[in-house]
Amino acid sequence: MTNPLLSVRDLRVSFASETGTVDAVRGISFDLEAGRTLGIVGESGSGKSVTSLAIMGLLDENVRISGSIIFDGQELLGKSDKQLSAIRGNGLVMIFQDPLSSLTPVFSIGAQLIEALTVHRALSKREAWARAVQLLETVGIPDPEQRMKSFPHEFSGGMRQRVVIAIAMANKPKLIIADEPTTALDVTIQAQILDLISKAQAETGAAVIMITHDMGVVAKTADDVLVMYAGKPVEKAPVHELFHRTRMPYSIGLLGAIPRVDKAEKQPLVPIKGNPPLLINLPNACPFASRCPIAIEACHTSEPDLVDVGNGSVGEHQAACIRSHEITDGGLIDGRPVFPLPPIPESALAAIPREDRPTTLEVRNLLRRSLS
Repeated sequence: MTNPLLSVRDLRVSFASETGTVDAVRGISFDLEAGRTLGIVGESGSGKSVTSLAIMGLLDENVRISGSIIFDGQELLGKSDKQLSAIRGNGLVMIFQDPLSSLTPVFSIGAQLIEALTVHRALSKREAWARAVQLLETVGIPDPEQRMKSFPHEFSGGMRQRVVIAIAMANKPKLIIADEPTTALDVTIQAQILDLISKAQAETGAAVIMITHDMGVVAKTADDVLVMYAGKPVEKAPVHELFHRTRMPYSIGLLGAIPRVDKAEKQPLVPIKGNPPLLINLPNACPFASRCPIAIEACHTSEPDLVDVGNGSVGEHQAACIRSHEITDGGLIDGRPVFPLPPIPESALAAIPREDRPTTLEVRNLLRRSLS
């Protein structure tokens, strides 16, 4: 086996708040090889983004970080900001959720692209300009020569995200971290941006960490999946293994809360009731127990470790649930769904003929005239 490009071991991140110490990340470990994509998935507050910021070295100085982050043979924890700056944008880059805040509003798109190129490479102005135009063309910006002179506010959200991806591709990084890069975009543009990130990965040979709460994005992009809850990993597996042989109730709940195009019958989505816990003074119990439909008394007495499940090799598929051995393919336990379908409420109008129902909206003689 080759050495992983990124190796994270027992990463812990905590910071002080008015109500106590927030344990945002509570011991996460994973390896990522070059050219592969790791999907990190979970609800808001599960520790996904804090993990990525810790890897990038972008957390505040008052945040306490422990563990190990080895990137391309170098330990990142303990490096100064100056040392990390030489790695960021060159060895590892990040695509943020909001592209508008990622770009400086007072500088043109071209100036920001050229800066990303020249800060790490010795290029002449002409070479940097030509490379920047080429990058804009690669990410699908029309008329790239002219758009080099444009400012971020003159671009749509999807085009701004394309520019951010172009900047990420500029120096052919070894690791791209994408922190929910499609959240603020409509569905059509989302698909284009995901394809663009895959294209960037193919052109640079980079590894990718895709951070998302959308299991559909995970299915489209990831090779391996890490499910996080309450600051800890609760299931790790290759993507096909996780989708077809899910063994953690929280992961099953995430899958049950998204629409299925492979099901002909119409079924209501199954929500996960309740909210994630506050990460302050957590009790020694499974943090998902209060929301879990199959929780037993033992779930409230200690927090389960991440252990091997299934018949794969050691470490291939792991889950943090004391009942994972009882869960079978399809998210079943004792032949019944872990998250049963909610009853469909009977409509009060079901027994009333359509012609006898009261009018909700009525429009008559509606006209539209142009002012020009």
